[in-house]
Order: sequence, then structure tokens, then C-alpha cells
Amino acid sequence: MPDTPNAPNAALVARSDRAGIATITLNRPQQFNALSSALIDELQAALDAIGRDKSVRVVIIAGAGRAFCAGHDLKELRGNPDQEFAKDVFERASRVMLTLTRLPQAVIARVQGVAAAAGCQLTAQCDLAVASTEARFATSGINVGLFCATPAVPLSRNLPRKPAMEMLLTGEFISAERALALGLVNRVVDPDELDAEVSRLADAILSKSAAAIAAGKRAFYEQLDVPLEGAYDLCSKAMACNMLLEDAAEGIDAFIGKRKPVWKDR
Repeated sequence: MPDTPNAPNAALVARSDRAGIATITLNRPQQFNALSSALIDELQAALDAIGRDKSVRVVIIAGAGRAFCAGHDLKELRGNPDQEFAKDVFERASRVMLTLTRLPQAVIARVQGVAAAAGCQLTAQCDLAVASTEARFATSGINVGLFCATPAVPLSRNLPRKPAMEMLLTGEFISAERALALGLVNRVVDPDELDAEVSRLADAILSKSAAAIAAGKRAFYEQLDVPLEGAYDLCSKAMACNMLLEDAAEGIDAFIGKRKPVWKDR
């Protein structure tokens, strides 16, 4: 990942593609990839484009330089001391987070360094996360008098209530190993193994049916906030619809015939 100073007129979000995997890199390394309003807009545009791109099967969210993402750009927010400005920034950032769950592709956070405040939120909002042993996580807004209310949304849906509240109330950093134990990330590896581990996870997903992943991801997030009986009803219907997909027929036939399935393009 790039760690050079911000080049003049450089894109705030960089995209690279390889064999069905799109990597989106937050590209403000000197500012620790803080989410300025301009970066939020570029990130939203990149995610919208990927959502329409049938060649993309897996999305990786990464950060340039030493930090994954330090959170919102507090200098920008203080430079515009207007409630409507702040409300607009937080609402647009929330739209980005919702887009991550609504993408038909699986989304993996590649966390190589600090993920603070909205950076921790971004990690929690991705479907999966792989962290370096050098990564650290915090909802640190409380340290400057700003409770991390929007980061609390995905954090409270990833972590048990009391550890989530401890992070939100203290602003203290936790290690990658602690984040793994709490369920904030899926895997923790040495820094020089980070890209290989992300690739291993992405390749495992690439080998599955894109149609089944899209349908399953949608059902997973829809059922989270539904009472138990309603969740079973929703997911029963989702599985019945999934059974009618060509990929389900192919996959079952391949299993019965003891051969490798050939998936249809999404």
C-alpha cells in the first residue's frame, strides 16, 4: 500500500482490480486517512461503481500509509462550526456505511494500523476484517468531548454490550488480539503476512457462487434487527428463493456428482 506524502491533485480514494477483487484505498496518508467530506464523496462514488460492476466479486477496503483511518477530519469540522454542515457530513458518512452492507459483494477491511473513531466504525461495518498485529482500535471521540454515536452503531452490532460501552466511554485503544477476541476482526497476522491473509480470505469467497453470496448477505443483514420468529420467516423465504437460482441447482448437482461446480456469472 502507498505510504508516500499526498501528491498534489491525487485521488483521495484509489481503486485497483485483480481477478474479481477490487481494492479501495483511502489515500490521505499524511492525515492518517481522516474522512474529509471530499474523501467521503469519493468513497461513496467508488462503492456505487463497484455495486454496479458485475466483474467484482470481493471488495477490500484499505488505508494508505501507517494508519487505516483516524476517523472524521476534525479540523474540517471545527473549521465549519455549523450544525447543518456537521449533520450533512455525518449523514453522508452513514450512507457510506449502509452502502457497505448493501453491496452484493463481500467486503473485507484490511487494517494495517490505527483504526480510530470512524475508522473503527469502518472496520466494524465491513463484512469481514483482517488486522495486522500492529493495528489498534478505539472509539476515541470521547477524548475530545465527542461521543462516537455513529461508530457505536456497527460497534454495538459486532461486540458484546459491555466491551462496546467500555470502548465508547473510555476512548482507550485495544490491541488487534483483543479486537479478535471480542469479534471486531476475523483474523490477526504479522504485518508481512497481512496481504497474503487478506488474499486467502478473498480467494475463499471467490470460489463460491456470487449469486448465493449476494442473496445471503442481503438476508443476513435484514434478519439482524427482526425478532426471532420474523427472522426465521424472512430467512426461510430467502433460502427458498436461493434454491431456485441456477447456481444452487449446479452446486447440488455437482455435490451429488462428486465434481467441482461451475458457477454462473452474477
